[in-house]
Amino acid sequence: MPQRLFFMGIGGTLMGSLALLARQMGASVSGFDRALYPPMSHQLADAGIAVFEGFEPSQLRPEPDLVVIGNAQLPRGHAAVEYVLNHNLPYASGAEWLGNAVLRGRWPIAAAGTHGKTTTASMVAHILDYAACDPGFLIGGVPGNFGVSARLGTGVHFVVEADEYDTSYFDRRSKFVHYRPRTLIVNNLELDHADVFDDLGQIQTQFHHLLRTVPGNGLIVVPALDENVDQTLRMGCWTPLTRFAVDAPPEAPAGDLWQAADVAADASSFAVLCNGSEVGSVSWPLMGRHNVANALAALAAARHAGVPAREGAAALCSFASVKRRMELIVDQPGIKVYDDFAHHPTAIRTTLEGIRARVGDERVIAVVDPSTHTMSLGTLRADLAKCCAAADEVIWFRAANIRWDVEAVAGACAVPAMVVDDIDRLVAMLAAKRGGALAAHVVLMSNGAFGGIYEKLEQRLAADEA
Repeated sequence: MPQRLFFMGIGGTLMGSLALLARQMGASVSGFDRALYPPMSHQLADAGIAVFEGFEPSQLRPEPDLVVIGNAQLPRGHAAVEYVLNHNLPYASGAEWLGNAVLRGRWPIAAAGTHGKTTTASMVAHILDYAACDPGFLIGGVPGNFGVSARLGTGVHFVVEADEYDTSYFDRRSKFVHYRPRTLIVNNLELDHADVFDDLGQIQTQFHHLLRTVPGNGLIVVPALDENVDQTLRMGCWTPLTRFAVDAPPEAPAGDLWQAADVAADASSFAVLCNGSEVGSVSWPLMGRHNVANALAALAAARHAGVPAREGAAALCSFASVKRRMELIVDQPGIKVYDDFAHHPTAIRTTLEGIRARVGDERVIAVVDPSTHTMSLGTLRADLAKCCAAADEVIWFRAANIRWDVEAVAGACAVPAMVVDDIDRLVAMLAAKRGGALAAHVVLMSNGAFGGIYEKLEQRLAADEA
């Protein structure tokens, strides 16, 4: 008889992906969330998983073999959590279940860091798949080469996006301590998740815990020029290091060094160097030097897993990126609209620099929704006035949860800026950007639903064109 699992918070990226893996393992799977949205709602439906909007005790009758509890909006006091505790049902966090049920006995390859985790993990999975390794993967997005966020795979390798956010209401450690990777990528390290961490030092402590889980015969891939990562490594590291850098570091570090050469202005092509020797080249549709760095890290990790660098570089030429990572959602004469997940100042800056290099003098309009937990608290607002300098103008959307003076940031911006707090008005403003001597490139940057602006703007522009 198949194991019966119930997932609380099944609509989330992690929990929904775990439910998909459990289903592929033959388990009987169901779960609930407050609300479900595409693309996860579609993936769950396609897998035949029963999902409920809102919790009712009847969903847990008969009792499941295990309740898997997510960390989003599931604190003590929530009716579902209290039911599980009062009825003594067996339960585990999502990260704990993944570590024990899926990753044990496999070769986990984890992509961690403040920025680029999703894209880098997708690159590694695609390289391994290209090399016929049939990897499993769990990624916090939908990779274009696979169309799903999670797959069990039959190979020994399992690629996981390793998030530093806390695990659950009963386990305040970062999720990634449950994954025990053999190959670990740490892309970069900055202050984020201000609702969980008070300062960068607390984040570095969690990453130090992650370093402690990597075996001595494993590999840790880190940037050659990141003092925050280096500080964490100095707290203790027992595993060989490989470093990567788009630009040459001031002095060669110990261990292998991966670099890029002949990088196109928009980063659409580059040569790959390992220890100064060319080992491949990449030509692809992605833009931005940050994606070149992601590629170097992915190639280093994939080589550790057994894929030669030249084969890995060839694989990246067919890499299709990830949904919501500069995804072109409208392409009409005079206007293009992109959906991008950037919400941290550094990610906003690198994204806009990438598209500026791609489009030259054409107009770039940044539309930023700073409503994540960290941004809504105003923790990084001092950096926001500078991060949009590559755009021609920026529109800040003031959501209801913003607790700081958005107007002050707009006034200090390096480019013309304004604040809007109504989605319909914003849609009308953006639709009017079409036309003029130079095409308009509108970049919508948010990690949430952004008030449904994507569908509304697509519909408005389609109607205008008709």
